[in-house]
Amino acid sequence: MSRRKKGLDISGWLVLDKPVGVASTQAVSKCRWIYQAKKAGHAGTLDPLASGILPIAFGEATKTVPFVMDGRKIYRFEVTWGVETNTDDTEGEAVATSDVRPSQEAILALLPSFRGAIEQVPPQFSAIKIDGQRAYDLARDGEEVELAARTIEVHRLDLIEADADKAVFEAETGKGAYVRALARDMGRALGTRGHVTALRRTAVGGFTEDDAISLDELERLRQGAGGEQELAECLLPVETALDDIPALAVSQAEAARLLNGQPVLLRGRDAPTYQGSVSVTAGGALIALAEIDRGELHPRRIFHLDRA
Repeated sequence: MSRRKKGLDISGWLVLDKPVGVASTQAVSKCRWIYQAKKAGHAGTLDPLASGILPIAFGEATKTVPFVMDGRKIYRFEVTWGVETNTDDTEGEAVATSDVRPSQEAILALLPSFRGAIEQVPPQFSAIKIDGQRAYDLARDGEEVELAARTIEVHRLDLIEADADKAVFEAETGKGAYVRALARDMGRALGTRGHVTALRRTAVGGFTEDDAISLDELERLRQGAGGEQELAECLLPVETALDDIPALAVSQAEAARLLNGQPVLLRGRDAPTYQGSVSVTAGGALIALAEIDRGELHPRRIFHLDRA
């Protein structure tokens, strides 16, 4: 890691276990300060009231954020029945109530209709942009927010436990799904109302709780004798985010062309026959994200990593 005026040139992924009460942007800023990193971003916002996996990209890892954002996410969440709020969680004000409480049998019977490709209207308090403004900013200003339904993918939705007033679910979703909206819509479909009262994200793409570290632990490491070295050991390689796309090894001569922005013709018996995105390595080091098109390899993003 080399120090520059605006921070350290650090590249890699940090899997943060975000605590309740901290916004995602605040968590990124805190981690960036702990690492004194020059550049940082995150892959998938978590609400302040939610805890769990927040992958943070430093340096060159920010170029791989879209691949993590497109990955599946796993949530465990609690829904309290009988009240719907304008935020679909405990932060908002009640907008509808019901005395109906669904049975466990009714919940189980409903779940199949919320799996697969479904239509979902995002919460009005969401980060979706309307005419250049965030929906939650408009909603907080008292404006009527109307968001169009969109298709999302719910790969798995299971009931974990339930009592008279609450139920705990686990969901595995694709990009753009809102757990708060799932709670709202399930409540309505069950003839009652509902809102999220606890939410934890346990996985984002290939990043899981096994990889996660808390802010408190990072702060302890920062102040410890190991300091910079121990913090560096908490980072995962940039290419961790690319595990779900094919990898292609090229020669040093081909790598030189790609690093100069030039395409490479793929020839020979071992040339890949598929089309689409690949991560490109040379000498075991990640050098680029590229696209295979009609037998040619076209560089899309170049990685300036230590290739020593």
